[in-house]
Amino acid sequence: MHSLTLTKEQLQKMIAHVDSHAPLEACGLLAGRGSKIESVLMVTNQAQSPVRYVMDPIEQLRAFEWIDSNGLELIGIFHSHPTGPETVSPTDIAQAAYAVVQIILAPVDGSWHARGFWMEDGAYSEVALQVL
Repeated sequence: MHSLTLTKEQLQKMIAHVDSHAPLEACGLLAGRGSKIESVLMVTNQAQSPVRYVMDPIEQLRAFEWIDSNGLELIGIFHSHPTGPETVSPTDIAQAAYAVVQIILAPVDGSWHARGFWMEDGAYSEVALQVL
């Protein structure tokens, strides 16, 4: 995937979620069709860690069920790096279990910045985020 489309409101929803959980990492799922996000679903970071996340399995399952019941697909995962970096970490690459865009939110010059990445076979490439 070369790009992912989302609205300003969806981006703000992700930013509000990660900001409210800082200095711990926060995470969630992105549902949609093709390369267009239609819903942002928050999931609790069970790890309660500033440097890693583990999605609460019950919340993640409920989110997957909601995605299926609404005729959508899992097209992305988002999580924060509250202390940076604003790019993929070795842990992110090692734990990338789904063929979806990963959005990483990190503070840059005092405000949250979002970047998209595709991770596969131990490597990653940047995916453009089209904010409408």
